[in-house]
Amino acid sequence: MDWVLLTYHLPNEPSRHRVAVWRELRRVGAVSLQQATWAVPARQKFTDAVMTAVDLIERGGGEALVFDASARGQGMSARLEALFTEEREQEWTEFLAECTKFDAEIDKEIRTQKFTAAELDEEEQNLERLRRWYRELRARDVFGTSHNEAERRLKESSERLEDFAERVYEHGGGS
Repeated sequence: MDWVLLTYHLPNEPSRHRVAVWRELRRVGAVSLQQATWAVPARQKFTDAVMTAVDLIERGGGEALVFDASARGQGMSARLEALFTEEREQEWTEFLAECTKFDAEIDKEIRTQKFTAAELDEEEQNLERLRRWYRELRARDVFGTSHNEAERRLKESSERLEDFAERVYEHGGGS
């Protein structure tokens, strides 16, 4: 696989420029190789984000260099892919933890019988956030990190919310 490397320098102050670049690169799933040096797979969605980061860098008074690269040898290629995959695995683990929190919140609302339309709306927004996050993770998981568990958990959370919605309706909260 080919990669795109970004290296840059930004003034220390104001820090908002460095934070904006960092957030953009993290959002797309770039791998930090060392301070101010990042790598992404050479695919359009990733390179678009790198160019957005370059724009942010330049607006912040910095300088950026972007390189097309391929790892030297199979070992280096495997190492770079492993770094990228490790970060995706961490994201999937965090996603699963958020599904657990969502399920616990629904269970608590059922236990306390908080069957209100407002609570249902809030939980629907939380589930939509999980769905959006799942789609984003899938989009940047180019090496096929196992996400079957995440898909199953998201489906279970959806079913749990559907059950809660029925209870809200039965208790008159949805009228």
